[in-house]
Amino acid sequence: MGLPVRKSKVAPPPTCPLSEVLGLLRGAWAPNVIWQLSGEARRFGELRHDMPKISARVLSARLRELESRGLVTRRVLNTSPPSAEYALTPLGRELLPAIDALANVGRKLIEEWEASQREVA
Repeated sequence: MGLPVRKSKVAPPPTCPLSEVLGLLRGAWAPNVIWQLSGEARRFGELRHDMPKISARVLSARLRELESRGLVTRRVLNTSPPSAEYALTPLGRELLPAIDALANVGRKLIEEWEASQREVA
């Protein structure tokens, strides 16, 4: 018979901070969109050009989601035809170091995989 589980004496946080931030990045392509907006504001067509594998439908959905979460702003340009420009908010910019850290780990994993493939060949 196992030991009884003791109650924690520490009050739990209202929500898990890690779950909250990962919730901001949920959905395919969300981190990529944030990364592409890290340099400067971009129009929809420019983002499509930057990420050729993303469909217009998915990009539009991600931009709307990121805007609703307060990570991206949308500014309508007074042009003909009408156009909009997307930029990161200060909260969106706070995610960049975390996305950069994940990208660095991804690069290391790719390098290790490629090195292991060269050893096999």
